[in-house]
Amino acid sequence: MPNENVFIVEDDQNVLELIKISLEPEGYYVNGMESGEKLLEVIKSYIPDIILLDLVLPGINGLTVCESIKKNQLTSSIPIIMLTSQGSEEDVVTGLELGADDYIIKPFSPKILAARIKAVLRRKPKISSDKSSCIKIDNLIIDPNRYEVLIDNKPIDITTTEVQALHFLASSPGWVFTRQQIIEAVKGDDCSATERTIDVLIAGLRKKLGSKSDLIKTIRGIGYSFEE
Repeated sequence: MPNENVFIVEDDQNVLELIKISLEPEGYYVNGMESGEKLLEVIKSYIPDIILLDLVLPGINGLTVCESIKKNQLTSSIPIIMLTSQGSEEDVVTGLELGADDYIIKPFSPKILAARIKAVLRRKPKISSDKSSCIKIDNLIIDPNRYEVLIDNKPIDITTTEVQALHFLASSPGWVFTRQQIIEAVKGDDCSATERTIDVLIAGLRKKLGSKSDLIKTIRGIGYSFEE
């Protein structure tokens, strides 16, 4: 079953609830919001796997929201499916030109929407960070090239996977990542890891970090983040 986090931006509560009811049994984690302003605020700290974006919204319209997301290097890779009404062909074309990945016309079948989401997610590039960059925070150094972590210039006993996970989180301080996103970052496609495996990995990593363990925060019900 899917583990992806879906953000829905839709001001019609009936449509919003219909989408949530249809996606949650499929295993998706669904977060609904009613405005583009809310979405742009939330994604400053949490990146979903995909966004379902209504084009007609109160305040900032969907096209402006789409453009803002796709122009930002930190959020440009988030797939967007536009939710649009009959007769808005020009808006659909504009949205696709701005970087949206697909669209679906209201009213739509929940099964078709689920199929569109799966198709877009299959095309989604894997999350990546600059794996060659060395990160230094006070007396903590994370060196992904040597697979080393140093505290006060002394290397700690740490595994390759732990270095990868720590570097991935530290590369985007303040962002919240799901366990599935961490799995993809450290394991890639050839992966038998589970979300429980990530919990064990993070617990071990915190223990090894000692006084620096509080840099990794648990975000209840979602995953983990790195806070400087």
